[in-house]
Amino acid sequence: MKKSLLLTFLACFAFLLNAKCYGYNTDLDTNEVIKLNKQGFSMRLTDPEQTVKDAENALAIAQKINYTAGIAESWRVMGIGNYYQNQSVKAIDNYLTSLSLFTKINDLRGEGKVYNNIGNLYRDNDYERALEYFGKALVIAKKLSDNTLIAPIYLNIGNILVSKKKYNQALNYYNKSNDLYAALKDTVTLVTCMQNKGVVYSFLNQNELSKTFLLAANKKAKELDLNDPVARIDLTLAEIYMKQNQFDEAEKAIDEGITFANIIKNTKTVSDFKLTRYELEYKRKNYHEALDMLHDIYRQDSAVYKQNTSTQINLIQEQIKQQAREKENEILLQRQRYDRTRFWGVTIVSVLLLILVGILISNVKSKAKTNIQLTNLNAEVSRQKDNLDRINHHLEEIIDERTKDLQVKNKKLSEYSSYLSHQIRGPIATLKGLMNLEKEGLVDKQECIRMMNKCVSEIDDRIIEMSDMLHDPGRIGF
Repeated sequence: MKKSLLLTFLACFAFLLNAKCYGYNTDLDTNEVIKLNKQGFSMRLTDPEQTVKDAENALAIAQKINYTAGIAESWRVMGIGNYYQNQSVKAIDNYLTSLSLFTKINDLRGEGKVYNNIGNLYRDNDYERALEYFGKALVIAKKLSDNTLIAPIYLNIGNILVSKKKYNQALNYYNKSNDLYAALKDTVTLVTCMQNKGVVYSFLNQNELSKTFLLAANKKAKELDLNDPVARIDLTLAEIYMKQNQFDEAEKAIDEGITFANIIKNTKTVSDFKLTRYELEYKRKNYHEALDMLHDIYRQDSAVYKQNTSTQINLIQEQIKQQAREKENEILLQRQRYDRTRFWGVTIVSVLLLILVGILISNVKSKAKTNIQLTNLNAEVSRQKDNLDRINHHLEEIIDERTKDLQVKNKKLSEYSSYLSHQIRGPIATLKGLMNLEKEGLVDKQECIRMMNKCVSEIDDRIIEMSDMLHDPGRIGF
């Protein structure tokens, strides 16, 4: 039992030592990566800068433990944070890195999410390209029957249809997305659905219905601390208020929207509010203020144009760089597979060696124990042999002694026999003589009987004497 426990302990120790050396992940570390990515994603509409920070922290842990799925998701969440900060170049770089990793590990759901995210990047400048990526994502989502992925894709397709002024089709997609999010009980994205419906109704000139959806979405967004939706809702509300000549309400919506846009550091939304304020001042006939704002917008639009041109070039460059990174990732994954194979090889060899050493130690101990038992048995056999030798020697002595005793007794018996023969023969001869004399009538009958009695008595005495001598061999005089 002790040997088994020792071998088990050594095997576990070798496994843990190798696992530590090769940096394999633990459940605690992977859970921390998942937690940070979810936390970052949930902050995308409130504080996208924090989204990037959480994703970077998750990425550091995931890379340390070689958690490929966690690395891919961290890059994706980082891209989402950069997207909401209007950092398109950084976002596309993050998304392409994530996509290559998800593809390598054959994570279809991850690929679908990234395709959806990339489609959002092209939403404002290349509708067809955006729809292409949304289509790829939707194919995967339907293949997996994943409503959590289908719902945002429907929402994003609706956004493209709005940009293409296909409002009724867009509304249809928004409704399908809204139903899925309601079933999933996703209150955050339901706010976006209400906001998008309000935007569609504003384009359809159903301003009161539009305001109903937008005000409800605005209220809910503030309750959930969703800064980005509040800013976008305020922008649409300001445009509706201007259509209805409610200039004070429009100004309040613009001021509030700029505040929330600055909180999330979304320069594009801030620029949109400046344009809306220009339109407001123009409609108010505050031409001097409107002109100042127009100059500011012109300068900003010129800078934005240059930035957009630069962004397109950078996107192409990033795609070229991404191809190189994909090759590097392939090499990295091959190295990781090799390291895993080597790790398991070393672990198995270590365990086998430990088992072999244990068997050898057990055999040595068994042989030593057997040798001790054989030595003890040989000693016992030697001791028994000595005892037998002593017993045999003692028996020989006893036999010799009894042989001598028998020889003495045989000699005495021979002497008894001679003595008896000598002592009895005389009286018997006398009896024979008396019997012959009596037959001849030469002796008196009474005298003959007396003499015969005497001979018989002598014979009896000799027999008794001989019996006593036989029972008392040491009797003196024999």
